[in-house]
Amino acid sequence: MAANPGVSASMMPLDDIVVLDLTKMMAGPICTQYLADLGAEVIKVEDTGIGDDMRNMPPFVGDDGAMFVAVNRNKRSIALDLKTPEGQAAVRALARRADVLVESYATGVTDRLGIPPGLLRAEDPRLIYCSISGFGRTGPLAKRPAYELILQAFTGIMSVTGEADGPPLRIAFSPLDQTTGIHAATGILAAIRRRDRTGEGAYVEASLLDTATAFLAWHAQSWWETGELPRRMGSAHGSLCPYQAFRVADGYILIAVGSDRLWGALCDALGMPGMRDDPRFRTNADRVRHFAETVALVQQAVVRHPLAHWLALFEAAGIPAAPVNTIDRLLSEPQLEQSGMIMHYQHLGGAMRAIAYPVAIDGLPRAVRRPPPLHGEHTDEILAEAGYTADDIAWLRGAGIAGRRGRP
Repeated sequence: MAANPGVSASMMPLDDIVVLDLTKMMAGPICTQYLADLGAEVIKVEDTGIGDDMRNMPPFVGDDGAMFVAVNRNKRSIALDLKTPEGQAAVRALARRADVLVESYATGVTDRLGIPPGLLRAEDPRLIYCSISGFGRTGPLAKRPAYELILQAFTGIMSVTGEADGPPLRIAFSPLDQTTGIHAATGILAAIRRRDRTGEGAYVEASLLDTATAFLAWHAQSWWETGELPRRMGSAHGSLCPYQAFRVADGYILIAVGSDRLWGALCDALGMPGMRDDPRFRTNADRVRHFAETVALVQQAVVRHPLAHWLALFEAAGIPAAPVNTIDRLLSEPQLEQSGMIMHYQHLGGAMRAIAYPVAIDGLPRAVRRPPPLHGEHTDEILAEAGYTADDIAWLRGAGIAGRRGRP
């Protein structure tokens, strides 16, 4: 699809950076999308068959899955058969004009495809080669298949997620995939900064295993200090109390008492000032020791009135609280439109919305300069930019090496 008019990449932080994107699914594409949002030119390399697997996951926007659309804006797409020498040569040609290459193949695949980091970095020592994987590229688990849910289970994240008397639960929004993509982008940015000083590229690694382990840092520290395994606590917090969702007359409210001062304010707001100085509840440590009693007393108080009553009362008292919203209520929140987190653009002849990169720099507009590409949409123009002639491109297409199979 054509770029949206009136939206420019000029003066964006990465507007002089070219990224070759050999990733699919979630972690890699969100990494490269954020680089694109910061102004980088991103060329997405897909196979000539189905392309990125997320194109085929419902619900759909045209022929593409909504998940694909959510993490592939501001990119162009080229379709190549990397199992052929000619396809591999084309990727190496693209890599020679790129600043950054990001791949998320299974361990060992880049060697079979003739695009390992050693080879490509030897051809261009300034290249920043980023590898995203499930368990890392070295070590005894390097070749183990991995998806988000596998790592949530393997690392113990599911063991601490869910209600105390319920089964382990999956965190629904794929935090490991998304945050691994963010960590990869951070590493790439650091490597670019170092290259500015030294002229040398870098090999950057990020994995879902390392991301998950980093998420568990304070759980790990607690285990090392106490020898006690963290347990599932629903919405509650093992070191703060009360700090969780409570049922009110018409739904749920989240109350976050992060200090003893806020505890006193909550006691007053609930009409139970005597709890403020009760030795069982006076300090946060006291309340954690008497966790069940604290939670039960707060629950008994708040269930008597509806959500709107408590939200107004707590706001007036300066007590952090929030409704437990559904996604539709979040997306109708005026704050998001005001901040620019909801972007509007045209795609497939209709109006579309997207969630923005969650960082604003100097007030620069967060915008969709290009809608998510169709599969192989820019194959010819990308090959031409890499030095291929019209006859070369026609031959590659005729041989089934370039372009989406079954499409002109």
